[in-house]
Parts: sequence; structure tokens; C-alpha cells
Amino acid sequence: MSAPRPSGLVITASPHVRSQDSTPVIMWNVVGTLVPVIAAAAWFFGISALLVIGSAAIGALITERVFGRGDSLADGSAVITGLLLGLTLPAGMPLWMAALGGAFGIGFGKIVWGGLGQNVFNPALVGRAFLQAAFPVAITTWPTGGGSFWTLRGDLFALPFMHPVTDAITAATPLGLLKFEGQGTDLTRLVIGNTGGSLGETAAVIILACGAYLAFRGYLNWRIPISIFLTVAALSTVIHLVDAQRPDALFMLFSGGLMLGAVYMATDMVTSPVTNRGRWVFGAGVGVLVVVIRLWGGLPEGVMYAILFMNALVPFINRATQPRVFGSARKGAA
Repeated sequence: MSAPRPSGLVITASPHVRSQDSTPVIMWNVVGTLVPVIAAAAWFFGISALLVIGSAAIGALITERVFGRGDSLADGSAVITGLLLGLTLPAGMPLWMAALGGAFGIGFGKIVWGGLGQNVFNPALVGRAFLQAAFPVAITTWPTGGGSFWTLRGDLFALPFMHPVTDAITAATPLGLLKFEGQGTDLTRLVIGNTGGSLGETAAVIILACGAYLAFRGYLNWRIPISIFLTVAALSTVIHLVDAQRPDALFMLFSGGLMLGAVYMATDMVTSPVTNRGRWVFGAGVGVLVVVIRLWGGLPEGVMYAILFMNALVPFINRATQPRVFGSARKGAA
């Protein structure tokens, strides 16, 4: 016999209507959209791509398991960090370096700030910035694609802190060719991704399609990537009209890691602004910095530094763009 139902009004704490899109649901959807991107990297760079991405993910997961909360692995954030970091690395990156980058990204990009939702900078980019500073030669050695799927590229199994044991055929990235040798790259190759570069530079069209899915589901705010793309396109077009030797908008959009950074890293819910106006400002700032660093900086690529710099400005952007409380007077108004 069932217990009698309570009579009268039942009062409970809000919210009374709950969304089905919890943090784990969102995170694992993002992981799912990264699968086609990883598959494209494997198509061009073979088993080496999977080994590098897997090593970065393992480093992130182990660090999350050891130093994070007991249930933090289930939310999928550490997996995303490892996968995104792996996609920013070359196919010949020694596996121990990739794993170390994943560990650093989680440890110093997330856990030291208090865990998920507390970090200021994108953890995957923190891990890559560490690798850029610690191992500049390894992270800028770009093995070529093609060949057998099982062909190992670079020094994947080099022992920690030991000299390389294998050789690989390398090629400059399109941005490197343009900056240091004045050579352009065919637009078709840029769009398809059949160029030298990091693993995530091989799937611009796929990244855009996956980003459109995430935006449709409401898992990323479309204003950030759109503002980045519009700013990069507009600024590079103006500069190209003034100086025809400078790259045009299509080259700037489809070269390097702009697509991956704009869709998956700049849109990080924790490290991007919470207001719509702030998102436009944030994206425009990233776009300007990318163009400036690429054209006048010492490095051919600037997506990582642009996003990290704008991450640091997010608290100020949020404060400057927060909406006025309804019914309150504007500051300075009579």
C-alpha cells in the first residue's frame, strides 16, 4: 500500500525547470565533435596523429585523476583539454612531451585555479604555451603528411631529455612560408588541409561544420567565432588593399590554427565573456591580435597568444559590458 500524498501546496527551492544540458552533456558533445577533426588529422598524418593526441589526453587525464576532484573525470573537461592540446601539436612531437603538456595544462591551467569553472586561461593553450617555451624546436618541426598510415613521423618514441633517434621529412607551414620566404599557398590546399602544420590545421571545413552543430545546440556562442572571422577578414582585406604583398582575407582565415582556436578555444564558456556585447569585443580583440602578430610579430602564428591575452582581459570586459540594472540611472545622470 503506497503512502498517502501530502495535501496542500508543496514548496521547493528554485529552479523548478531544469535544462537537460548539464556540464557533462555539453562537454561530451564537444568531445564527439572533435572525433571527425581527429579523424582528418589521422587521414593526413596516419598513426602518428593518434599517438600524439592520445598522449596529450593521457597526460591530462592522469593529472586530473591524481589532483582533481574524485568525480572530475566524468565531466569530460580533461578529455577536451587533452584532445585540443594534441591538435595544436605537430605529428612528430615526442609522446612524452605531449603527455607533459597535457599534465601542465590541467595542473597549471585548471586545478591551481580551483578546478572547472575557476580557471582564467584556456587549459589547452596553457599546456601549449608551456611546450612552446620549453621545447621550441620540437614544437616547430613539422613532418609532412601522406604515405602509409602506419608510417611513424618524427621522434615520437624519443626518451625524455634525450637526443632525437629518428629522422623525418619536414615542411614549413603556409604561414612560415609566407613570413620567412615570401611564398604563398594554394587556397584549395589550405581549405582541405593538405599542408604542413599542427594536427588541427588539417580540417577547416570539418571544424566549421562541427562548430555550426555546437552553435545550433547552444553549446557555444556563435558571436565569438563570427567576430573573430569578421575582424580577421576585414583587417587583412584593408591591409592587402594597401599593400598587395600582404596576404588576403581567405589566406588569413584558412591558414594556421585560426579555425580550431576560434571555434573550440576562444568559445570556452569559462574563459570568455558572459555578455553578448563582451563576446563581440572579445572576438574582435582576438582577431586584431592574430593579424598583428602574424604580419608584424616575430612568430608566423599568433592564435594562441591572442586568445590567452584576451582571456586575461575577460574580467574587465565583463565589468565594462554588464547590462544596466532595470530602473537604475546611468552613472553621471541627473
